[in-house]
Amino acid sequence: MNQLSKIDIEQIIEHGLSVDEVEGQIMNFIKGFPFVQICQNVTIGNGILDLSEKEIEQAIQFYEKNQSKHSILKFVPSSGAATRMFKDLFEFSALYIGLDYTLKDFPKAQKTIENLNKFAFYDELKSKIDSTSISLEQFLEDKNYTTIINYILTEIGLNYGKLPKALIAFHQYPSLKRKIRYAIEEHFVEAVEYAKESNSNVNIHFTLSEEHQTEVEEFVNQIKPYYENLFSVTYTITYSIQKPSTDTIALNPDNSLAYDKEGQLIFRPSGHGALIENLNDIKGDIIFIKNIDNVAHDKLKSHTYKYKKLIAGILLQTQEEVFSALRKLEKGNLNAQDVVDIITLTTKLGISLTEKEKENGDIMDLLFKKINRPIRVCGVVKNVGEPGGGPFWVEKQGQRSLQIVESAQIDILDETQRDLFYNSQYFNPVDLVCGVKNYKGENFDLRNYVDKDLGFISNKSKDGKIIKAQELPGLWNGAMANWITLFVEVPIETFTPVKEITDLLRDQHQG
Repeated sequence: MNQLSKIDIEQIIEHGLSVDEVEGQIMNFIKGFPFVQICQNVTIGNGILDLSEKEIEQAIQFYEKNQSKHSILKFVPSSGAATRMFKDLFEFSALYIGLDYTLKDFPKAQKTIENLNKFAFYDELKSKIDSTSISLEQFLEDKNYTTIINYILTEIGLNYGKLPKALIAFHQYPSLKRKIRYAIEEHFVEAVEYAKESNSNVNIHFTLSEEHQTEVEEFVNQIKPYYENLFSVTYTITYSIQKPSTDTIALNPDNSLAYDKEGQLIFRPSGHGALIENLNDIKGDIIFIKNIDNVAHDKLKSHTYKYKKLIAGILLQTQEEVFSALRKLEKGNLNAQDVVDIITLTTKLGISLTEKEKENGDIMDLLFKKINRPIRVCGVVKNVGEPGGGPFWVEKQGQRSLQIVESAQIDILDETQRDLFYNSQYFNPVDLVCGVKNYKGENFDLRNYVDKDLGFISNKSKDGKIIKAQELPGLWNGAMANWITLFVEVPIETFTPVKEITDLLRDQHQG
């Protein structure tokens, strides 16, 4: 293992980490993380709840009836910059010089240029350009496309290349007072429908990067009074940044410590799995989780509202059953029917006992521990080829469980694992509702339910050299691996992510 110098140790402690943590991270680099073992794809009735129309309506009504009894919060991971969203435009700006390339060599840039007036940011872009001596129309006529793209990306114009995705104009509403909505605004609008408390309070928590926090807070302070007046609600908006203490050390390809140009140890953010710390700090009975870029135009929001209430209703119904079983187990002296009901419940929840567990422990005590855990209900959509993970049955140490698995967790050299992963019928759109309190109303410590074996290692670039980076188990992957997990199929209309600029030209984002 790397020998840490006194200076290294001082830097580690200053960064908020312990020497033991860093030594553990270094060992992970050396040993690697085990691959996830998928044992079966999920289907309706086998991992995904088989719900009739009547059961769907009952769950929705159950949520609407009981919503007022709970504290509710919407948790929006939004710390990413929009850089990746504009990757193709950055490439175009760097390479296109009108000599060696034509616009057709950059299809995403071409699509952007040819459809400029369909973007919600068009009027602002045109205003920025027209305020100079040359109009947007003139730049287009002269085929000066790089200047137009630079007005989108840099501080001479919209500066979208450096802004967080939260502050990108997504949708147009010509008939409304606010004719343009930014990504973050759509979360204000939709939260009113399913996350409003009995006192008309709406709680939303945004995780941000430190560099963008001031800009986001200033924007929120501008729009908050408008939406409070529009919907007759009070928004309680809170923020957090990914804790530096969740960063991980970086190594060189030979597993030696990596240093920057100033001779400082390189620490890197450890991925969205670090947000389990932020989620753990949040207090609420029901917590909805949805990414900043997965928002639809108003014309599709009815689907979002219906199925958000559905998964929340399933959560509350499940909690009612689980809490009842836990109270019976706590009291003891169960009758035969109680035992049958609890066994049936654990089967419904995808929970089973291994033969070894049955032989070596008190069955009722084991069942208590198995179901006394945080609960999450995850909406899943039909797989339409979007990049990302999906729901699977996973096996570890003889125990099957329902998990969300990313491609980086799979041994793609294993033909069976590769086929199972890529033949999955379902996709994870990051559409979750979480129950983070136990049957006594106490908050679980969510850090106790992380599977630390489910991190992964990737190669990154720093100061022109390759370094090895380590990511913690993802927020909805390994960070929630030991939660009770239920999957519910939701329609594709509820999944409208914006991963690249041309996604905004899709019908679901056009008015």
